[in-house]
Amino acid sequence: MKENNLVNSHNEWDELEEIIVGSAQLARVPEKDKGMVAASIGGGYDYFDPNISEFFPEYILQETEEDIENFTSELKKLDIKVRRPEDISINNFSTPDWHCDSFFPYCPRDVLLTVGNSIIETPNLFRSRYFETIAYKETLIEFMQSGARWISAPKPRLLDHGYNMQDKAQLSLNNHEPVFDAANVIRAGRDLFYLVSDSGNRLGMQWLQNAVGHDYTVHELSPSIYSSVHIDSTLSFLRPGLLLANPARVNEDNIPDILKKWEIIYAPKMTEYSYSDIKPSSSKWLGMNLLMLSPTLAVVDKHQTELIKLLEKRGIDVLPTLLRHGRTLGGGFHCITLDVRRKSKLESYF
Repeated sequence: MKENNLVNSHNEWDELEEIIVGSAQLARVPEKDKGMVAASIGGGYDYFDPNISEFFPEYILQETEEDIENFTSELKKLDIKVRRPEDISINNFSTPDWHCDSFFPYCPRDVLLTVGNSIIETPNLFRSRYFETIAYKETLIEFMQSGARWISAPKPRLLDHGYNMQDKAQLSLNNHEPVFDAANVIRAGRDLFYLVSDSGNRLGMQWLQNAVGHDYTVHELSPSIYSSVHIDSTLSFLRPGLLLANPARVNEDNIPDILKKWEIIYAPKMTEYSYSDIKPSSSKWLGMNLLMLSPTLAVVDKHQTELIKLLEKRGIDVLPTLLRHGRTLGGGFHCITLDVRRKSKLESYF
């Protein structure tokens, strides 16, 4: 590994040095591709307000960008380098198998996964996100040139039969090819935790284990914990030995034994709020979608005062921050960021 390698992030909590923060500048509502419909059936709610025909109202985009600019300004005050995606607009694209339009680069956490000195493009659930990592291509090239290992999972075909559109008792993803969102994974050094759910199948977990090699163990988080999309509003690693859990989803029966070795604190009731009349695309539990800047400092939705108090009791200072339309656009502070460099080394915490 080169000494100037720009990618070095082994967990969710060590002191942050560099980060990618997403953009809502070109936020549009993609057509409901098969993956989105299947996940909606599994999760029991629609993604994005059906009354929005194409683009979100301009004020939502402007206010979101204001909030992101304020957020990144606070990060820069802490000497954290901030990168942003390129503003790209890829519409009406096709593969040999289907036609779709594009998502928007608001949540880099969904499409890119940092594991140590590697950065991985993941094989995502939604057809509309098939080419989303193009927004980060120049940054990824720079990371590679610095010595980082840049790899991409095989592009899935995402054929109709890969989705379960009928049986609500089963997951939305069938196990025909590796498919998973990066946000299905949370990291604790040599141990990676992968949520098998509507946004990640077991073939995806197997591919990830093969990709990261023998230095890491990928542990399955059961759909009984949460069967819909992503893990970062269900479990959050705060520091070695301390875990924040969603009390509506996590309990003694479904949490893996390895995680019972840590102290588990449960998030309080979330404060619900809205800055628009648009139907939210994320649950109220986006309020616990926090970002650790160090083991003693967290970025938390400023409305979540009870959660802030809980963290402060555990010796974690909080940077209360506003993201007015996070639930509308589908991402909180962990979702809209990707930590690429922390002051950390590969360790085992279990």
